[in-house]
Amino acid sequence: MNVLITGAGRLGTQIAQVLSAARDEVTLIDIDDDRLAELEGRIQVRLVTGDACEPALLEQAGALTADLVIATTGDDEDNLVISLLAKRQFSVPRVAARVNDADNAWLFDERWGVDVAVPAATPLISLIEEATGATDTVALLRLSKAGVDVIETAITPQSKAVGRVLGDIRLPEGTVVATIVREGQPTVPDPAIRLAAGDELLLVSHSATEQEIHAAFQ
Repeated sequence: MNVLITGAGRLGTQIAQVLSAARDEVTLIDIDDDRLAELEGRIQVRLVTGDACEPALLEQAGALTADLVIATTGDDEDNLVISLLAKRQFSVPRVAARVNDADNAWLFDERWGVDVAVPAATPLISLIEEATGATDTVALLRLSKAGVDVIETAITPQSKAVGRVLGDIRLPEGTVVATIVREGQPTVPDPAIRLAAGDELLLVSHSATEQEIHAAFQ
C-alpha cells in the first residue's frame, strides 16, 4: 500500500514507523526541514520537505498514486485543505485526518474529502486501524501480505530489560521496535533510549513468535 502522511510530529512519525514496518511504501511530508533532518536515517520512509497544502508538493510526493493519505498536522485548517486536495484533485481512495480541536469535528466529513476523522486523543494503533480500514491490529500489519505480526510487551519492575539501552537488546531476527509508549506518550524508539519500568513496546516481526519476543525483554 502506498501511504502519504502529512505532518512529521510525534503522531505522524509513529504512524509512518508502524506502516513502514509492515512493508508499506510510506512518504512523510513536513514543512520543517530541521524536523525531517532529525529523522533522517532513523526511520525507513521517504521524507519530503514542503507545504502539503500546495497541490504541486502533494503531486511531487506521490499523491497521484497514493492509496491512503493521512493528515496529522497540528492545524485543523491544514488537515482539511490537505484532505480536500487529496480526495478531489488526486482522487485518493481513502483519506484520514486528525481532529485537533473537538469544536471543529463537524467539519471533518465527505464535504472536505475526509473518509475517517480521528480525534487527537485516539490511541496510536486505534488511529491507524481507523485510517487504514483494518478491522484489527494484526490485519493492519498484514496489509502487505508479508505475514507481518504485531506484538506488544510491557516492561515491568522485574523485567531484565529495565535500565538497559534499547540498542543493546538482542531481538529475534526479522523483528523491529515500532514504538515505545512511555507515560501514555508514544516516542521514537531511539537505540540510545534506556528502558524503564512501565514502558510499553510495540514490535513488528516477520518470523519471531510472541514468546521469543517476550523472552528478549522479560
